[in-house]
Amino acid sequence: MPLNMNYKISFRERAALAMMQLSKQLPITLEQAKEQAQWLKKNTKTKEKKQRN
Repeated sequence: MPLNMNYKISFRERAALAMMQLSKQLPITLEQAKEQAQWLKKNTKTKEKKQRN
């Protein structure tokens, strides 16, 4: 995605751009996807919400 997004495009145009970006990605196997999910689960942290008093 470009840094200066055009917010005045329609949903259909935005979907077409997303499909074009996805078509450029290389396909991966289910096993690779599972490995990526495990890596993300292990290496990302969720921020704890601050409690209001």
